[in-house]
Amino acid sequence: MKKIRAFIKKVIIWIVVAFFASTILSVVALRWLPVYFTPLMFIRLGQQVSAGQEMTLHHHWVPLEEISPSLSLAVMASEDARFLEHNGFDYKAIEHAAMRNMKHPEKRKLGASTISQQTAKNVFLWPGRSWTRKGLEVYFTALIELMWSKQRIMEVYLNSIEMGNGIYGADAVAEWHFNTTADKLTKPQCALIAATLPNPRRFNSAKPSGYMLKRQKRILHEMKFVKPLE
Repeated sequence: MKKIRAFIKKVIIWIVVAFFASTILSVVALRWLPVYFTPLMFIRLGQQVSAGQEMTLHHHWVPLEEISPSLSLAVMASEDARFLEHNGFDYKAIEHAAMRNMKHPEKRKLGASTISQQTAKNVFLWPGRSWTRKGLEVYFTALIELMWSKQRIMEVYLNSIEMGNGIYGADAVAEWHFNTTADKLTKPQCALIAATLPNPRRFNSAKPSGYMLKRQKRILHEMKFVKPLE
């Protein structure tokens, strides 16, 4: 019995060591390497196949300097105004969301996910709301904040985030929705893209609804007060 316990203990230790070693090495490697595919991309392809649809994936990795600076301003204004100030977690936003959700449980739950958290989720994890996935999201967020610069986090975010059906990243959405390239996106176009991010499969930046145009106007206003990436 003692030998079995010792063996199980060794196996558990090796699993833990392998997990931390592999995840840390992955984060270190992706500090420089482009992210060409994400788990969500594969999941969406699987969903397309199961639904009998044509497999569609548009994604072009481009460096941050080839993406309009207005897009980073727009997503910060829309998603995470304190991106350059926090360490991956916006505790003020978390407190605000918790208070609002407690006071109005009948309304749609308000989230407080930062750009860093969304990047960690997009690159390393899968969609979901389980405590296990949330715990891993916290872990990977802490890692990328420790090992990557804010510029690198933004670069990966703008290249990997879902921006439409089968469309991922700034350059792909620029081509397929605006017939241009990521570096030539205008401020209004960037604000419109940011306006879709709560649900880019429902909201189409190429065919904006009245609701989206209102969000675009608000985001354009908020962009004036957001500190740009250096």
